[in-house]
Amino acid sequence: MADSWNLQDDISVDDPEVHDLIKKEKDRQRKGLEMIASENFTSKSVLQALGSCLTNKYSEGLPGHRYYGGNEIIDQVEVLCQKRALEAFKLNPEEWGVNVQALSGSPANFAVYTALVEPHGRIMGLHLPDGGHLSHGFMTNAKKVSATSVYFESFPYKLDPSTGLINYDELEANSKMFLPKMIIAGISCYSRDLDYKRFRKIADDCGAYLLADMAHVSGLVAAGVAPNPFEYCDVVTTTTHKTLRGPRSGLIFFRKGVRRTLKNGNKEMYDLEKKINEAVFPGLQGGPHNHQIAAVAVALKQAATPEFKQYQQQVVSNAKTMCKCLLEKGFNVVSGGTDNHLVLVDLRNKGLDGARGEYILEHVGVAVNKNTCPGDKSALKPSGLRLGAPPLTSRNLKDADFVKVVDFIDEAINLAQEAHKAAGSLLKDFKAQLNGPEFKPRVDGLKQRVEEFAVGFPLPGYDDW
Repeated sequence: MADSWNLQDDISVDDPEVHDLIKKEKDRQRKGLEMIASENFTSKSVLQALGSCLTNKYSEGLPGHRYYGGNEIIDQVEVLCQKRALEAFKLNPEEWGVNVQALSGSPANFAVYTALVEPHGRIMGLHLPDGGHLSHGFMTNAKKVSATSVYFESFPYKLDPSTGLINYDELEANSKMFLPKMIIAGISCYSRDLDYKRFRKIADDCGAYLLADMAHVSGLVAAGVAPNPFEYCDVVTTTTHKTLRGPRSGLIFFRKGVRRTLKNGNKEMYDLEKKINEAVFPGLQGGPHNHQIAAVAVALKQAATPEFKQYQQQVVSNAKTMCKCLLEKGFNVVSGGTDNHLVLVDLRNKGLDGARGEYILEHVGVAVNKNTCPGDKSALKPSGLRLGAPPLTSRNLKDADFVKVVDFIDEAINLAQEAHKAAGSLLKDFKAQLNGPEFKPRVDGLKQRVEEFAVGFPLPGYDDW
């Protein structure tokens, strides 16, 4: 009779099908140029924590107050993660606390709304087509797309179409009429620094909480190369897998102590900690993912190093170089430049849209994502491409290397323009042209040159998968 206990087999033996897919994805990442602004390559030590025995343990509750036994080590892991989160952003534990159990950024935001806004309360976030995120209350005239617009009343603020910059004056005027319970200072595709001081004044004038969703820029903030939202905000959320270069998870920072002094001299205290912790558990989640929390702790330790600061400085430098080169080649960059890690390219002046741009670049080994631009009528048919510097900077690409990367992008877009002219208006005909005898050899040739370039740069993580 065969032994039924076979839990020690390597994945290559136990599940060769999944093992093969993982190896193929590793090969794709190694040979390609990842430029999606919300992605990064995390370290081997973070991956080791993610794959550890900590995933076996269930731990509903907070350290010292669990609903399961056997959590004495898990408590130490979570407390360490909390400590490192505060240290990474140079926060005083008397003034700030942090919940490290949110599973990712959208659940973190939803927990904050649940805690502080309550059902059908009002929120204001940056409009998604103008660079905001789904979880900031996105909806259309026809549909409430995000659950954050179903359970809360949402009124977006927008960019000034003439500048591509946030229209703070319009936000201020609208907030005084709408009277939101919370204003969200956060981005998904906006390449300029946020004016947190202005956000704070607007929030104070209408009596709103100010939430910063720094998911995209938290690594830059930790390194001191982007404005610090903690100086002005009541609550700060972030994912941990973008510029912070950790695993997929979420953090919620909340203020403690005195909120403000009233006219009669009495002090109004913050009461956020209990509300937010209870919104995460038991409100929206069950047991936290302890392997993720440990991996976040590892990433936060890295974020406090001089090397991490140098990395973030290079991210910004690479993004600016990329932007400059794109402008020189005739691309239209929304807002005319970048202050952070990303660039939004509007392809309308090239006679293309985001879907065609993304398709051709993917087929030559450059991963980007189509994205809405100011003035787009539909998020399903965006005009732009979002390009990010963090992943390639983690592979040690420098400014001169990004010049070459832009050369590849420009060549691919020129190919797409030719194919679009030959194909006509339908996307399926455009794809057929690129896969036809006239264009496929040129696409394949460009892909080969991209791969030859990419494999010259190391890929963090395990060597073989």
